[in-house]
Order: sequence, then structure tokens, then C-alpha cells
Amino acid sequence: MKFLHKLTKDQKGATAIEYGLIAALIAVAAITAMTGVGTKLTNTFTKVSNKL
Repeated sequence: MKFLHKLTKDQKGATAIEYGLIAALIAVAAITAMTGVGTKLTNTFTKVSNKL
């Protein structure tokens, strides 16, 4: 019984999972932003290349 009570009070695992989820969300947001910027940059270079 003491083990179950101690297990319910232990927050280390939950905190680690929360930090992992936050890191994953930041990574997805960064990848999405970089993909959008990369596409716009490619279009800009293509336009410049075609005008040359």
C-alpha cells in the first residue's frame, strides 16, 4: 500500500513526459516554419534565375 501511495506522489515521470511533448511540439513547429520559408526562398531564386 505504501508503494502505491509513493507512486502516486512521484511526479518525475510525468514531468519528463510533459517536457518531451513540449520538445516534440516545438520541433514540429520549427520544421513547418522552415519548410514554408524554404519553399518561398526556392520560388524567389527561381524567379531571379528566370529573369537573368
